[in-house]
Amino acid sequence: MKEKTRGIHHVGLTVQDLSASVSFFVDVLGFRKVGENSDYPAIFVSDGHVVLTLWKAKKLPANAKFDREQQLGLHHLALKVEHGTLVALHETLLKIQDCNIEFAPEPAYGGPLHMMASIPGSGIRVEFREEN
Repeated sequence: MKEKTRGIHHVGLTVQDLSASVSFFVDVLGFRKVGENSDYPAIFVSDGHVVLTLWKAKKLPANAKFDREQQLGLHHLALKVEHGTLVALHETLLKIQDCNIEFAPEPAYGGPLHMMASIPGSGIRVEFREEN
């Protein structure tokens, strides 16, 4: 059977601090701003492979922190990084306020190195995984 889809076009993430989240992707990870919608407000960023839509939350419930065992929704976003660059990225992320490192670079289930952190201004988990 032929596939009906052709990969991910974009991922939309709702964040608490739009400025901090955009800065993380643009200033730290090298994404570029590719659009904006001030009515949402939303800013669109891309690394040339995927587009992320970052929306500012207007109102957060008291229990806005993600709980992977009790909530449905995005578990984490996983981004590929060039082989041999993850340890240096880890060192960079350690210096960023509100970027909590869940675990440092370690082998992924018999594969290449990976690590898990949070996107500043959002608390959304992001995995970085070296390509083979």
